[in-house]
Amino acid sequence: MTNQTNNTNHINHINQTNHTNHINHINKTAIITGASRGIGAAIAKKLASCGYNLSLCCRNSSDRLKALADELHCAYGIEVLCYTGNVGDFFFAKDMVTNTISHFGHIDVLINNAGISHIGLLSDMTPEEWNNIVAINLTGVFNFTKLVIPYMVADKCGRILQISSVWGNVGASCEVAYSACKGGINAFTKALGKELAPSHIPVNAIACGVIDTDMNRCFDETERAELADEIPAGRFATACEVADMAYSVITAPDYLTGQIITFDGGWI
Repeated sequence: MTNQTNNTNHINHINQTNHTNHINHINKTAIITGASRGIGAAIAKKLASCGYNLSLCCRNSSDRLKALADELHCAYGIEVLCYTGNVGDFFFAKDMVTNTISHFGHIDVLINNAGISHIGLLSDMTPEEWNNIVAINLTGVFNFTKLVIPYMVADKCGRILQISSVWGNVGASCEVAYSACKGGINAFTKALGKELAPSHIPVNAIACGVIDTDMNRCFDETERAELADEIPAGRFATACEVADMAYSVITAPDYLTGQIITFDGGWI
């Protein structure tokens, strides 16, 4: 492995090489944002196990992402490119997509997973907090999607999947900004699904319910038990279950497009 830092564009780039010329002609390539932990890491593991080369990013957890990349490379012999930066920064996204194309030659799958939450009254939220959550949760989806579309259209193939939330469908008190972003992602997905259907590039979203990840570790044991009782399935979903669902969606016939697929154990 070699570690390279692009100081101009503030990207930390970790490149793992394994018979590059041979792999590029066989393996599919997926970009996954927010991949250092939780759902993003689980999807990365799932796709790696299926032979995908990966281009992954995170905002801060470079060491964690590097460890994941090492694990996947050793376990499956695939190549992994890693980047650290803000998905809401168009130029970070542009450099990541461009470098992915330069290295692998194609992008078969984009999974927009990066996201943050904000819990509190809207009246207590600062403009800076609002802008930050919108930049990461919604603008990041625009940035990466806009940038991969020309390559997918040129190759006449590609799949785009957003990891959304049931709060984008129904809203949640004290999570107004998060709900608004996820609602925007859902509308974005439906509209873009129509736009790209003639090019046979499906665009879908998974609206997750309660997933057992770090984002939901804010609840204590009593709150977790009460929340699980509200879910007909009687439990939280695991990140691995979301990853299995994501793989099912990106490998489905391209007639499945523009859909918001609820994955919540019958909760909402």
